[in-house]
Amino acid sequence: QVQLVESGGGLVQPGGSLGLSCAASGSGFSSNVMGWYRQAAGKERELVASIATRPWTRIYADSVKGRFAISRDDAKNTLFLQMNNLKPEDTAVYYCNRALVPYYTWGQGTQVTVSS
Repeated sequence: QVQLVESGGGLVQPGGSLGLSCAASGSGFSSNVMGWYRQAAGKERELVASIATRPWTRIYADSVKGRFAISRDDAKNTLFLQMNNLKPEDTAVYYCNRALVPYYTWGQGTQVTVSS
């Protein structure tokens, strides 16, 4: 079973940038379509970006298209999310996981707060 540990969140002003990382332990990471999810307070968890295996096709939610970039390093079992031009509505706990069911056990997530 793969275990996921997200990191890189924090407090940032509107218009700022943050880079998130997700370290996956165990086997199987490189053969899966992976995604970044977020859950804002009082809202459902939503998938904001996904990346397939080679040739690494990427899909983004409309709300983050042009601002967020997902990438992966299969040699290091790591998933990344570069977030630019952040907005207050990006405030949420961010998680990584498979983009398709069945999901791995969810990690603890990393909090991103966009506020002045």
